[in-house]
Amino acid sequence: MRHKKEKIMHRNSPTRSFALLAFCLSVVFVSAGCGGGSVSSSSPPVTGGSTTHTYSQEAAFGIQTLQKWYVQSSGLYLAPSGWWETANSMTTLANYEHVTGDTAYESVLANTFAKAQTTHANFIDSYDDDEGWWALALIDAYDLTGTQSNLIMAETIFADIAAEWDTTTCGGGVWWEKPSSGVTEYKNAIANELFLTVAAKLANRNTGTTSAGYLSWAQEEWTWFKASGMINPQNLINDGLTASTGNACINNGKTTWTYNQGVILGGLVELYKADQDPTLLPQAETIANATIANLTTPSGVLTEWTISGTDAPQFKGVFMRNLMALYGALPSTSAQSAQYKAFAETNANSIWTNDQAAGYEFGAHWEGPFDSADATRQSSALDALVAAAAMQ
Repeated sequence: MRHKKEKIMHRNSPTRSFALLAFCLSVVFVSAGCGGGSVSSSSPPVTGGSTTHTYSQEAAFGIQTLQKWYVQSSGLYLAPSGWWETANSMTTLANYEHVTGDTAYESVLANTFAKAQTTHANFIDSYDDDEGWWALALIDAYDLTGTQSNLIMAETIFADIAAEWDTTTCGGGVWWEKPSSGVTEYKNAIANELFLTVAAKLANRNTGTTSAGYLSWAQEEWTWFKASGMINPQNLINDGLTASTGNACINNGKTTWTYNQGVILGGLVELYKADQDPTLLPQAETIANATIANLTTPSGVLTEWTISGTDAPQFKGVFMRNLMALYGALPSTSAQSAQYKAFAETNANSIWTNDQAAGYEFGAHWEGPFDSADATRQSSALDALVAAAAMQ
């Protein structure tokens, strides 16, 4: 995990507002003033407060709130949301549109991918994980809109990350922060999980030798990752590696962040789609099950050991969106699917009931109470609502 300038948010008393919700539900479609575009009613109703609504409708209200922090001129979100968090918000918007059929935010995706490059040309900076998040967001936009330039840009980003592959430390893997930046070198879980996921997604969106090249990268990354020691005896993934002897490395024992448990799920699902390796989905299920068993409150709500600073509030949503991907790859009648669906609903219901302030603002304590609101917290919670909607 990268710690930037951090500040602890002060908790506020939870408040809720249902007037707009009641109004919006009085019409067949949610109007632009209530979330933008039409909202699918395919998910079953969820009872909360004084109204009955669907997860898709809850997400629609929350998405409109997310956009109040959006800066049109830069394509980014207001602080404390930063560069990589904006990439995650783009993925949240794309997933929301894919699940609900609402097309109101495609212009936001296009604007960000045009304007954000004034901050970092071609979305390339000093961090391989930052680049991975943007590559995924571009692929998600491509899947949604078919805009070929998004896929081409994701391939450009991937090539830059691939150039960081190194076998002289830890026997393989890409760096967290590029060695050229002059910082202490570190190989960690998130950068390599993102590299795996982007490679597998590009393999599945290309053909012939191009697809085979990306598949080879994904397979090489996964072979290295599973042997690296980052997956601990609890089947959870620690933050990264520390040098041992020679070019060998060992698990550094640092925090098992929820997003490290999440990104690997999506990566393994995509790799399974590409090569049909029968070991991949069971491995993903093992990690997902360990996360649900060990990184939740007694009531079954996903939790982080801390949500202070600018990075950590984003993490839980990353897990939920990737659990959604794993759910989609499993038979709908399986026991695991039922477990994941129930887990998604538990988290979505807790966010809506216990972690909401006026104006459909969501905080970082999904179990409650509401702490504060910003684009990072909002998009993370929205990932959970969208996941619940997708599993209906």
